[in-house]
Amino acid sequence: MAKKSPSSVLPGFGPTMGYTIFYLSIIVLIPLSALVIKSAGLSWSDFVEAVASPRVIASYRVTFGAALLAALVNAVFGVLVAWVLARYHFPGKRLVDALVDLPFALPTAVAGITLATVYSPNGWIGRYLDPLGIKVAFTPLGILVAMTFIGLPFVVRTVQPVIEEMESEIEEASACLGASRWQTFSRVLFPLLLPSILTGFALAFARAVGEYGSIIFIAGNMPMVSEITPLIIITKLEQYDYQGATAVASVMLGASFLLLLVINLLQRWSRRFAE
Repeated sequence: MAKKSPSSVLPGFGPTMGYTIFYLSIIVLIPLSALVIKSAGLSWSDFVEAVASPRVIASYRVTFGAALLAALVNAVFGVLVAWVLARYHFPGKRLVDALVDLPFALPTAVAGITLATVYSPNGWIGRYLDPLGIKVAFTPLGILVAMTFIGLPFVVRTVQPVIEEMESEIEEASACLGASRWQTFSRVLFPLLLPSILTGFALAFARAVGEYGSIIFIAGNMPMVSEITPLIIITKLEQYDYQGATAVASVMLGASFLLLLVINLLQRWSRRFAE
């Protein structure tokens, strides 16, 4: 007698796959296709001129460079925050845990104004940094601070569940075999955490590259110095240069896809290495 397949509250594979493709097409594929098609209306020379002018190249350098540094900072300190929240109990833990999600809930414009106020030369933190010659607000360093602020939750919330699922007996067994704390982390724990760290890094980087609201208030927006690529796109749209704006946006889209591809390949490699 044939075994009856378990029932499901969802429809079968065909209707479910159809709904999935339709939803992804409406939300993701069609807008991205329109972006590529709009930029394809430019000739090759016009496309190169739009995406490779000195001002745009400088904005690439600022945007991707600051996003990379911010993602690296979050990959280090985000793991520390996730470890503390997952492994330790202390007064006010729930408050700290809720504060991690604050960049998710806080409007980006509010975050930008707050950061600019706090790190300005007469702000709560800026007044102590300014005598040391460290200027944060209205400089590329301010962009790094804003990108780090909005990217931290992605790393913490990606790594924290993995740490919570890891048995503490693994560390105890490693210590019993004579391993130091650094050896336990680097040879036992880190390979298990690496896929989630790479995922959090990629999410934080992608979020930072596309960020606009929290950066423009603290960046200073000086051409060739602290101007981000999303601001270039907005400026071109305000000048009714729609093809130029879509051309620059398509370059950022391609760079983001390339990065995600590299991260996915690294994740597959790290999983095989961990096994």
